[in-house]
Amino acid sequence: MRVSVETCVARHVGDRKEQQDRVAVLTHPSHPGALLVVLADGMGGHNGGATAAEQVIVAARRSFEAFTPATESPGQALDAAVRAAHGAIRLSQFTREQDPHSTVVMYMLYRGKAYWAHCGDSRLYHFRNRQLLARTSDHSLVGELHRRGKLSEEEALRHPQRNVLVACLGGDRPPRIEQGGSGDVMLGDRFLLCSDGLWRYFGNDELAATLADFPTAEAARRLLDLARQRAAGRGDNLVLAIIGFVPAKG
Repeated sequence: MRVSVETCVARHVGDRKEQQDRVAVLTHPSHPGALLVVLADGMGGHNGGATAAEQVIVAARRSFEAFTPATESPGQALDAAVRAAHGAIRLSQFTREQDPHSTVVMYMLYRGKAYWAHCGDSRLYHFRNRQLLARTSDHSLVGELHRRGKLSEEEALRHPQRNVLVACLGGDRPPRIEQGGSGDVMLGDRFLLCSDGLWRYFGNDELAATLADFPTAEAARRLLDLARQRAAGRGDNLVLAIIGFVPAKG
């Protein structure tokens, strides 16, 4: 059976005054089928976070358009895109009075295989039907405690310092970049990219079921609606992207 890809992005300002998260789905100008999805959660005071997140999208677009498979791998291209975004944010600090920073998670589809990279606590999930195959690790204080076995998943979600990051873009240190990949994508695969404003309200099983049971656009709407309900008037910016692999039409 032939498989095709469908994508959906969604955002909500939450209960903040400004939307500082960004997301984009980008296609390559000369390599049909090559796809890059970029999600950034900006930080840095009024307009500073929005500036940082926008710099991530712009830098990622330029890096992806310069991607040449003959001379670099998808992993190398993702590494270059993250580093370019970090450099762009650092440069903007010299021209503004703000202190912009951002998380980033990027997903690349190339020749039927998926690759990803991230820095910070914006996440990528890979589900196949209802099974979780992969999830990025948060570069946060709570994420480190969870990896060391000092906090359970439930305790991590409720921890008062869950927003304290140990790595992001725009800081004094070079970005901490972690990469992953899925091999060949298959019918039933769903990839979810999202900021912490969304994932903090869901366990893996609920995300898996929602993505498996509904088309991408309906799944995105349901996740946003549930997150808004559970935020109870105290919600952060919300942003997500879903990449799904479905039967090809025709």
